[in-house]
Amino acid sequence: MLNCVLASTSTVYGKPFLSYLLPEISELFNTSREIIFIPYAQPGGISYTDYTEKVSLAFRTLNITVKGLHEFENPNEAISQAQGLFIGGGNTFVLLKTIYDLGLIQSLKKAVTNGTPYLGTSAGTNICGPTICTTNDMPIVYPPSFDSLNIVPFQINPHFIDADQNSRHMGETRATRIAEYHHHHKTPVLGLREGSYVELKNGMIKLKGSLSAPLFQAENETQELLSGSDLSWIKSNYR
Repeated sequence: MLNCVLASTSTVYGKPFLSYLLPEISELFNTSREIIFIPYAQPGGISYTDYTEKVSLAFRTLNITVKGLHEFENPNEAISQAQGLFIGGGNTFVLLKTIYDLGLIQSLKKAVTNGTPYLGTSAGTNICGPTICTTNDMPIVYPPSFDSLNIVPFQINPHFIDADQNSRHMGETRATRIAEYHHHHKTPVLGLREGSYVELKNGMIKLKGSLSAPLFQAENETQELLSGSDLSWIKSNYR
């Protein structure tokens, strides 16, 4: 049974890295003494080692050891034996391409589907939808497919930003970009604002955090879902 926390971001304004999620992380990994961090999204081009160390510092407060997947000779085997998994933010295209290049897509999906506790933030959340087509990132590399883990039956747009009615910026809003997606695809898109996350537990999918989240739909009006809302009814219509 799925056991996941999929967060919009690792860091909310004014707070240290992962600190706002520590209670949820502690509960998610309550039986894990060591987890594997997958650092392939490389925010700002940070090295795998430095990114893993940053995560390790945050998890030390929970007495959980972190090892980077890049440290293992056989990453597929490491994933299958992991007590917990965490994929952090960065560039979603870089992340997915590396996962495909290393042949990890199936082992990751199998582990998460079989109940290995999984934490995703930003790019690590993006790859849990059917595809990465609603990421905000620049396509600086080209993965062999946009298809991702398909853990939740809807697309996710992390870091969702509402349009500023007082702004003089004339570019497209996030809602406009999602409408462009729905011109070609039918799958609903959940806009996760900063500090919001999706929890998959006990066969349920729920919106958590202090904020509401818009659910964009191709053929229906956008719904503003309150924190605590059950998302299990959403069905993927990806094509």
